[in-house]
Amino acid sequence: QVQLVESGGDLVQAGGSLRLSCAASGSIFRVNAMGWYRQAPGKQRQWVATITSGGSTSYADSVRGRFTISRDNAKNTNYLQMNSLKPEDTAVYYCNADVFLTSYSGKALKYWGQGTQVTVSS
Repeated sequence: QVQLVESGGDLVQAGGSLRLSCAASGSIFRVNAMGWYRQAPGKQRQWVATITSGGSTSYADSVRGRFTISRDNAKNTNYLQMNSLKPEDTAVYYCNADVFLTSYSGKALKYWGQGTQVTVSS
């Protein structure tokens, strides 16, 4: 079984910074792409950022230039550095990862974490 555990969510003032972490553990052969989504109250889940196993990154327009995603492949962990936070960034942030369970797995399986709350006060 594979688990994703997020951490780092908190209450912060507008303009502040937070760093989220997401660690994948369990029966893992290789972690492919990892990413973050967020869901604000009453809204649909929204994609935030993705990082491939090779380190290529992509961002939603709403966070580009303020958020930075990175990863440590040796630890199967990724990080989301969030700067210049705005009240509209308030949401539950969910990590996901595409995981190959064995060396002969034909395709990666997507796993999700339980989410971590980020609240930005004005």
